[in-house]
Amino acid sequence: MRNFPVRMISLLTAIIVTGSLTRASAIPLTPFRYEGQAQRHCPDDTVFWLDFRRGMYYSKGQRPYARGSTGSFVCRGEARSSGYRRSLFGLR
Repeated sequence: MRNFPVRMISLLTAIIVTGSLTRASAIPLTPFRYEGQAQRHCPDDTVFWLDFRRGMYYSKGQRPYARGSTGSFVCRGEARSSGYRRSLFGLR
């Protein structure tokens, strides 16, 4: 019975370590200051404005596109695979 706390701590440590090894990692996101830079980086993809604070990306026809100091231009594929969501604001 004396070893019960030690065994419990060892078991919990093993569970935590195993759980952290199985987490999926996000695909790297390459943000750009200028739209042309992003377009050269991904010529076959659409360039979006990614607002990091809101966690959303906007297309060229939307009002928040290229506005604000908390965003950058990114390729759509990278934004999607990194877990950001698209904004429906201003779309019809």
